[in-house]
Amino acid sequence: MSNPQHSAATPFFNSLCDFMATRRTIRRYTAEDVSQETLDHLLTLASRTQTMGGLQLYSVVTTRDQAMKRRLSPLHFGQPMVTEAPVVLTFCADYHRTTAWCDCRQANPGYDNLLSFLNAATDALLFCQTFCTLAEAEGLGLCYLGTTLYNPLGIIEALKLPRLVMPVATITLGHPAEVPPVLTERLPLTAIVHAEHYVAATPETIDRDYAAKEALPQNQAFVSENHKETLAQVFTDVRYTRRDCEAMSLTMMEALRRQGFID
Repeated sequence: MSNPQHSAATPFFNSLCDFMATRRTIRRYTAEDVSQETLDHLLTLASRTQTMGGLQLYSVVTTRDQAMKRRLSPLHFGQPMVTEAPVVLTFCADYHRTTAWCDCRQANPGYDNLLSFLNAATDALLFCQTFCTLAEAEGLGLCYLGTTLYNPLGIIEALKLPRLVMPVATITLGHPAEVPPVLTERLPLTAIVHAEHYVAATPETIDRDYAAKEALPQNQAFVSENHKETLAQVFTDVRYTRRDCEAMSLTMMEALRRQGFID
């Protein structure tokens, strides 16, 4: 899987290529704990990731207590990984700490706005992704929970997040108890890379870029099981419906107001 053009000059790159080409989401974990020493080491390394203005506009809440995991579980739609993983990490966009620093240093912060949330969310997600790569390279398994954005108000309450702190991602982490047999599909570069300017999709490019995805047996079974005609209909009518997206958008707006990022 390594790029032969780089093999002599960058052995680390080759190893990273091999690792990324076979990475899998892990949803089942052994009973072995993730030591605090290991967790702290990985978080320290992850903090070297890029960040706006060197401000590190993020925080992470680690959850090991089983009672707290049970409280978080319904906020993530009862996914079993939340209670079964040794550690749950909630990554937050955080302008609370920076604002407090400014207040304590005779500076006048102006970070209670949407732009500041987007900057902090970007910082938090970059930090989260770097942590994920490091944790998996360490041999740990993890699952990224997109449900964090669906129930932010409950997570804010459960984790006692102060003003100007918003949850944006959650990771379940542990030692793998499974090796999923099939890698999840990815679209080809022709679908996602644009040279010099964006090229709008056409029926022809959609056919080209989605043909392999739609032809996979597991996706065809997905369509059949949900009594739909196309894979796209599964996403619009079952998984991510307009009604759900609009309802959760209202919840997100309410959370952003509660946390002080919008009026």
